[in-house]
Amino acid sequence: MHPPFLSEIQPTVTVIVPTLAADETLTECLAALGRQTFSDFEVIVVDNSGRCAVEPQDRVRVIANKTNIGFGAAFNQAFRDSKSLFLAVLNDDAIAEPGWLQALVAAVEARPDVGMCASQVRLAGDGRLDSAGMLLCLDGSSKQRGHLEPPESFSRRQEALLPSGSAAFYRREMLEEIGLFDEAFFLYCEDTDLGLRARWAAWECLYVPDAVVQHRYSHSAGQASALKAYYVERNRLFLAVKNLPATELLFAPLYSIARYFWHFVFAIEGRGKAAEFARAGNSPAQLPLLVLRAYLELFGRFPTLWKQRRNIKRRFTSKQFRRLIRRFSITPRQVAAL
Repeated sequence: MHPPFLSEIQPTVTVIVPTLAADETLTECLAALGRQTFSDFEVIVVDNSGRCAVEPQDRVRVIANKTNIGFGAAFNQAFRDSKSLFLAVLNDDAIAEPGWLQALVAAVEARPDVGMCASQVRLAGDGRLDSAGMLLCLDGSSKQRGHLEPPESFSRRQEALLPSGSAAFYRREMLEEIGLFDEAFFLYCEDTDLGLRARWAAWECLYVPDAVVQHRYSHSAGQASALKAYYVERNRLFLAVKNLPATELLFAPLYSIARYFWHFVFAIEGRGKAAEFARAGNSPAQLPLLVLRAYLELFGRFPTLWKQRRNIKRRFTSKQFRRLIRRFSITPRQVAAL
């Protein structure tokens, strides 16, 4: 049994768990954290339910918000309320296996150039992977590396582009240098934006296969909701303007057109994300309207995004960054299919 968290002792790791549902899945998530083999950590639950539904307990502090402030803002709030050398973020519908934190801490302590780590995230009850880090399409879309593949295919510790925010690990020094999550994203893609900004600043990302998490995918917002479709499309536009090198940004619309084409083809065939959207009870006619809404918001925020682009900390040249993202790229067809 782990000793209670003592507020006067600063832990090595703060695990941040944003929650909107604040239901039994959060209870399971916290119980799993209580079984970690690594003991020098605290947990901060950021309760976005507006119901003050989470009670503090041993090792677990709670920040209760009156409204849903979003994933990134919740992480930032907890970051500012902690002083740990490392910050982990975990979805409230994720179950960390006992060795999760120990594997992550061991990986970064030996590598001061590593600013972030990706966990091996598995689909709960399925056995296949949810993610082994993230991949990037050159229109700004991002997808999970290894999604639906067997874990054995990703059993070796290796470089990744960036981690999925469902179970990510960050060095405080890196976050203090590059900045925190962009709160304007509100939901989805903020992990990719932060990861790309970290890579521009030449921080490494390490995939740690021994850091295993079981994830109940999209428990909060649904696997194929209109809300998710809108925020994913809008935020990949924000991300592209902020992070893509000039040449890639110029050609990004062509990649988007190709992706829209494959969404259409796969919808007719009854597979891919567009078909999943329809099976969830949504009208496919909504999708063009959601895309239009996303572009309209991009135009309204473009001056702010361009200013953010100019202020990104850069140690890589555009050529170096281009080479990096192409090593971890995914095609428009693959994006539409997953």
